[in-house]
Amino acid sequence: MVDVGEKTATDRKAHARAIVRLPAEIAAHISGDEIETKKGPVFATAIIAGVMAAKKTHELIPFCHPLGLDNCKVAIELQDKDIVIDCHCKVHHKTGVEMEALTGASVAALTVYDMLKAMSHDIVISETRLIAKSGGKRDFRRNERAS
Repeated sequence: MVDVGEKTATDRKAHARAIVRLPAEIAAHISGDEIETKKGPVFATAIIAGVMAAKKTHELIPFCHPLGLDNCKVAIELQDKDIVIDCHCKVHHKTGVEMEALTGASVAALTVYDMLKAMSHDIVISETRLIAKSGGKRDFRRNERAS
């Protein structure tokens, strides 16, 4: 692990996004803000899984510091044939929360895949990336037009 003992604790935030691309045969059956399958409500389940994963990032990724998150929110939106998953994490600590946000978005995307795979295996998880972070040595904001 990186020694953060001498660092100053500050408010740190991170925003990560993952996109789940659905094949036409699944997208055609979707209406409204939620998808219901035999396993249950897809988006609600993915939100819970994303928050749980963000909280356990240090157990999944070697050398990540265990962080008691002050806040973690996962939002899911259907845009055409894409499911856009945003994970926002916040902590007051000596190290950032980028990995927590990325893990939350990734596991939420995997949960969507798991819950929809009975309908089709032609689902693609793509574009998992950090959108923004603040509060550490340097801030970052992705230029969405350039990417």
